Amino acid sequence: MKKEIKTEKAPGAIGPYSQAVKAGNLIFVSGQLPINPETGEMPSDIKAQTRQSIANIKAILEAEGATLDNVVKTTCLLADMSYFGPMNEVYAEEFKAVYPARAAFAVKELPKQALVEIEVIASVGA
Repeated sequence: MKKEIKTEKAPGAIGPYSQAVKAGNLIFVSGQLPINPETGEMPSDIKAQTRQSIANIKAILEAEGATLDNVVKTTCLLADMSYFGPMNEVYAEEFKAVYPARAAFAVKELPKQALVEIEVIASVGA
């Protein structure tokens, strides 16, 4: 059985998908663009965009009583691999050891011309 997770504290889905879905003890958070949910705007630089994407993830996890400490896997999509270093600096500030497993790769283009999109899988409960 699956349960939809959604919050007004993160941008709403811009297509036929959920902000997140809980199945058993896993939470699957859809890729989060760096959109400020209050303004609908995106910051211009990669570090600020990474912070906003992670803030959106935090808000969605909090809606289910979880935190970044529950994250076991992340996928970071970048508009260009030249953004990897600055993205990784912010990522290292937000995630603590034991770090989640991670994949990071460049894609041809992201929605709304974003520089980064991050999705996570979190584990909660037993």
